Amino acid sequence: MARYEATFEINEKTDSHAVRRILEQVYDTIREESRSVREGTDDGAELLQEFESLRDAGKHPTPGKLTITYEQYDDEFDE
Repeated sequence: MARYEATFEINEKTDSHAVRRILEQVYDTIREESRSVREGTDDGAELLQEFESLRDAGKHPTPGKLTITYEQYDDEFDE
C-alpha cells in the first residue's frame, strides 16, 4: 500500500480562506458524485455528512492544520 500525505499549516486569515475554499470544493465534488453513484444509500449519506462537517469547520477562520492523506491499496477495481 502506498501512502501520500500533505500538511497545510494555517497561520493567517488568508491560509484559513484557502482551506475553506478547498473544503468547499471537496464537499461539492463528493455531493455531486454521491448524487450520481450513491444516492439513497446509507454509506452515501454518511460520507456526505462527514464531508459536510469538514466543510462547516472550515467556515470559521482560526489557526490550525489541514492534513490530507491518500492511501492506495494494492487491490484493483472490480470490472
